[in-house]
Amino acid sequence: MSGRRNLIWLGLTPEPERELPATVAALRTAARRTADTPVEATEAERRRVERLILHGTQHGWLHYLAEVTGLVTAVAARTRPGDRRAALRAAEVVLDHHRMLIGLPGPGYDRTAADRSALERAVRTLRTTPPDGDRG
Repeated sequence: MSGRRNLIWLGLTPEPERELPATVAALRTAARRTADTPVEATEAERRRVERLILHGTQHGWLHYLAEVTGLVTAVAARTRPGDRRAALRAAEVVLDHHRMLIGLPGPGYDRTAADRSALERAVRTLRTTPPDGDRG
């Protein structure tokens, strides 16, 4: 392997880079609404994503998205408190990203197969069950 960094994976990051910091910060802090998330938490998440994109690798990026998947699936399963709308948005963004990996060389698509399945289940659950406060 040459000392050059493989950058092809960066072509898939614009939507996650834009959407995930606020939603993931809400999930990490268990905020009831994304708008209630402390500004510092959102900014810290934005810096983390920026570092991964500017200085990270595809492996590190996929590890981060696996963490997000864990947060999403825990909120969907109600084993972790959190904004279910934020969980749904994060799930949709990561799922779209993982589906696009099929067009890139390398093992990324195969590596994310289990996360895609978990996210698909979480999306179905989050779309069909109301947030805690909306149960009739």
